[in-house]
Amino acid sequence: MAELLSLEEALKRILERVTPLGPETVTLAASAGRVLGEDARSVVDLPPFPSSAMDGFAVRSADTPGRLPVVARIAAGVPAARALELGEAMAIATGGVVPVGADAVVPLEYVVEDDNKVEIPANVVHGDNVRPRGGDVAAGEVVVPRGSRLRAAQIGALAAAGLDRVVVARRPRVAVLSTGTELRTPGQPLEPGEVYEANGVLLATAFASAGADVDVLPVVSDNESSHRAALEGGLEADVLVTSGGVSVGPHDLVRRILGELGVEEIFWGVAVKPGKPLAFGARGSTLVFGLPGNPVSSLVGAEVFVRPALLALQGASVPGPVFSEGRLATAVRRNAHRDEFLRARSIASENGVLLDPVLGQESHMIARAAAADALVLAPRGEGQLGAGETVRYLLLA
Repeated sequence: MAELLSLEEALKRILERVTPLGPETVTLAASAGRVLGEDARSVVDLPPFPSSAMDGFAVRSADTPGRLPVVARIAAGVPAARALELGEAMAIATGGVVPVGADAVVPLEYVVEDDNKVEIPANVVHGDNVRPRGGDVAAGEVVVPRGSRLRAAQIGALAAAGLDRVVVARRPRVAVLSTGTELRTPGQPLEPGEVYEANGVLLATAFASAGADVDVLPVVSDNESSHRAALEGGLEADVLVTSGGVSVGPHDLVRRILGELGVEEIFWGVAVKPGKPLAFGARGSTLVFGLPGNPVSSLVGAEVFVRPALLALQGASVPGPVFSEGRLATAVRRNAHRDEFLRARSIASENGVLLDPVLGQESHMIARAAAADALVLAPRGEGQLGAGETVRYLLLA
């Protein structure tokens, strides 16, 4: 095998080959998880009128302290019929339109109301408890910038700003192909030497959470004709991801056949454990990832290498991988030659996130990985990382 690429160099070469997909317009209700294709600007000033931040009384600050007649009661959504005059107060609900003439709102708990008059015992400051028009955002200003992934907070902000449709990047179409004569569909009886195929649904779940439309192709056995037909069909997608068949054994056919189909292999082999025999290539604008067949190796490859490519295709401003910091709950031995991703449980503590590696880190142990919600990056090197040491980690989608 040629010299293994570092994690950083492999990611760099992948992202260099990404050509962002074109835009499409969708309803705001259908935009969850999508990446904005252009800046989303507010349709209105927000708030669109001066509004009360409290239940209380709208007043002129110059009239306080004092005893003022209550001349109107303003509910949310129903503005006052007239302006507030000198020496008057108007009761107002939270979110109500502050009447012309008023410059402050006194909260209910600060006053005494009696006989349709309100006693205000202290000076009120100009602007108290009034949300100014456009105080959140002005009409035409950017609410969410291009390249942002839309989640609940962003979608709520866009709705409040009056948008019912947004321009987003087209979802990447991903074809997933698992290879291996030994693979059987879950639910079927197993014969000697057979195992259940898990990588197809694993990868489809991971890629869907990155915004992709995923087509899981039927598993192919280890013969050239079935490989060629399936790979040729998969290359019609924006991204083809294969699982298995990328090493150097006699039944590892994927890389050779991809080359015969016109795929340029950009690299093979990364200094990462698990997942060393990762292959990456391209044919035209189609990106091709060859992931190892061991399920945990496929999981790591999907999260660390394929997910950033999918988000970059959608124009994400930060495609990732985005690491967080936590502390190791137990010591772990480092790999001298490869960066290692350890499956771990994240545990909230008073001193931040603790990361507890699960038992069984071998690349075939997908059942053990089910207990993990994080991938801890243990950089290559000698010795060990001690308990309590700060490390970087990725949350599993």
